[in-house]
Amino acid sequence: MNYPSPQALAERFHFNARLIHMQARGLTHAESLLQLPFRGNCFNWVVGHILTSRDTCLRLLEQPAALSAGQLALYDRGSEPLTHAEQAVPLEDLLALLDEAGRRLNAALEPLGEAELAREVAFGRQPQPLGEALAFLQWHETYHLGQLELLRQLAGKDDKVV
Repeated sequence: MNYPSPQALAERFHFNARLIHMQARGLTHAESLLQLPFRGNCFNWVVGHILTSRDTCLRLLEQPAALSAGQLALYDRGSEPLTHAEQAVPLEDLLALLDEAGRRLNAALEPLGEAELAREVAFGRQPQPLGEALAFLQWHETYHLGQLELLRQLAGKDDKVV
């Protein structure tokens, strides 16, 4: 087995969600839409994008998605930068969706055993074990978590929450 146990995955996803909430603390919706002066995207987009990955986890675990198709289009890889408050999902709503996705993800991971984690699923360029796909998606969240710290500072928070 080259991937974490279901319990370890659930703990890591929960830890990531806590960090996202810590970085979002005190940010307004408008502040969550501030764009960097170079190629990148805003805090709101990064949180929404993390949700698209959580939806992929939920799909792999045969659970319903947290985001609607329209919301997914806003936050999917390669989507346009969010520059208008009315086109973005309010930050508070994204955080609530993150919590709901986390609860469902945890419930779906809890009963899994090694056999289920070894089951081949369609993910990426070729089928791979469910456990490897989930471990990659959890890592993908951590990649974006570091961006949130910088985007929080862009909003003028000038603090250290982690």
